[in-house]
Amino acid sequence: MPMHDSLADRSFRWLMGLLAVLTLAGCLSPPALNRAVLAYDEAISSAISKQLLINIARAHHHEPIHFTGVANVAATFDFRINAGATPALTGEHGRTLVPLFGGSIAENPTISISPIEGEEFTKRLLAPFQESKLTLLLRQGVDIDLLLRLMAKELRLSDHGEAVAYRNDPFDNEGYDMFRKVVLHLSAIQDANRLYAEALTFERTWTIPAESVTAEGFATLEQQYLITYHREQRTYTLRKPVSGRVLITNYDPATLSPAERIRLHEAADQRSVNDVSFDVRAGHYGGDWPLRGDFRLRSFNAMLNFLGHSVDENVEYDVDKDPRTPPVAENPVKTMDLLVMDKAPAESGLSVGSYGRYYAVNATGPQARWNLEAFKLLSQLFQMTITDVPRTGVPSITIAK
Repeated sequence: MPMHDSLADRSFRWLMGLLAVLTLAGCLSPPALNRAVLAYDEAISSAISKQLLINIARAHHHEPIHFTGVANVAATFDFRINAGATPALTGEHGRTLVPLFGGSIAENPTISISPIEGEEFTKRLLAPFQESKLTLLLRQGVDIDLLLRLMAKELRLSDHGEAVAYRNDPFDNEGYDMFRKVVLHLSAIQDANRLYAEALTFERTWTIPAESVTAEGFATLEQQYLITYHREQRTYTLRKPVSGRVLITNYDPATLSPAERIRLHEAADQRSVNDVSFDVRAGHYGGDWPLRGDFRLRSFNAMLNFLGHSVDENVEYDVDKDPRTPPVAENPVKTMDLLVMDKAPAESGLSVGSYGRYYAVNATGPQARWNLEAFKLLSQLFQMTITDVPRTGVPSITIAK
């Protein structure tokens, strides 16, 4: 009887060991998968950052830019567990079964890499940005001064009914000075949480004779319009809410009359979708310097050229705020300070070797946060070139940092 109990105990222990190994296999696969996913994510993120810096270096050397994207990553994981038993080799335990366990993990990744070229290159890198993308970033709390210094090609102000252009280009001293001063003025309004960036909303109305509408036509109109019937005139009035162009202001556009909102929309709608209109009025915060005009946005390729040329060829310089501008929190000299060194930077960070030198984002000193935010914004803008941003259905909010 004791001998029988001993064999039963050994069999039980062997089965429990096998169960433990199978349980271990289930616990082993999720951590391995997590590590692989994080490794792929880190590798792709690092590749994008280095490509951005390399293309700034290409722009610095007046060479064409080029991007290669990771279109897809598909990895197959194979988790295998082997279990068995063998008699003990020596001694009185020769009849005892000793469990044998083994396991393996195999990974088979498939990575699709494709260059950005042809029509995709034109749309993503050469086409100017649209106002909807700038507005979306403002709603994420991005500093408007950083955003406009990077995205805007020029400022257009209305002067006695004529538009005067001021370029965001240090070569054009007069234009660059005015551009920076206006951007700082908007930044001061944003610092005080008084900046609005909203689509102008209003109603369009149409009046049509009742006899011209059939039963089927009425059902269709009812799905798209608010309908009011006038019995005496035997007419229908159709009303439809409209979300118009975006306007950056120092006041709430909802306080304007419907006629004023329509007028502002029609004035902005005559301009390109690559223009962003602003209206700073007296009587509100920042109104000591009333301004009305537009910012013309540039392409991603133009942004890289601007950053590359600003290294040593077309260097940005300090521009102080206008005396009528309220206090400003930040006013860095450079949109993004880039270091070009003969050897690799001591601290690991945003850097890449190119053209026999090392290009790095200056992540030290008092403007380190600004520079890192500028590079993060550049990366976000690159991702935003993939698709368009819808203009409708976006709630109105006050833009604050």
